[in-house]
Amino acid sequence: MAKAEVLTRPECLTLLGSQNLGRVGASIDALPVILPVHFALVGQAVVFRTNPGSRFDAATLGAVVAFQADRYEPESGSGWSVLVQGVATEIDDPERRRRAEWVPVTWWDDDATSRLVQIEATQLSGRQFGRARP
Repeated sequence: MAKAEVLTRPECLTLLGSQNLGRVGASIDALPVILPVHFALVGQAVVFRTNPGSRFDAATLGAVVAFQADRYEPESGSGWSVLVQGVATEIDDPERRRRAEWVPVTWWDDDATSRLVQIEATQLSGRQFGRARP
């Protein structure tokens, strides 16, 4: 079994920036929920979309959430995983919103009404196993 190596903050950000599908962990009705989302790394924030008024939207905005993205290559047995923990907030600054408008819509979101949500990477950790560091 391959030994996991701890990744540095820059390595974690580089790996996050290479993906566009991850998972948000939040609490909905006092139960833990993990939902897949399309995302982008904008600066040092993970950005994704939600539908205003949805249970997921209500559970994430203003809440401490977890976000994870990873990659595994079965042929080589190598992979990595990055975890972001922080407060999810709506992007309301017009300039920052303009820079994040290209974030893909998740399959259950409505592009016309979706809300852009960011998680600043205040807590960031990652592990890589099975090959050299990025």
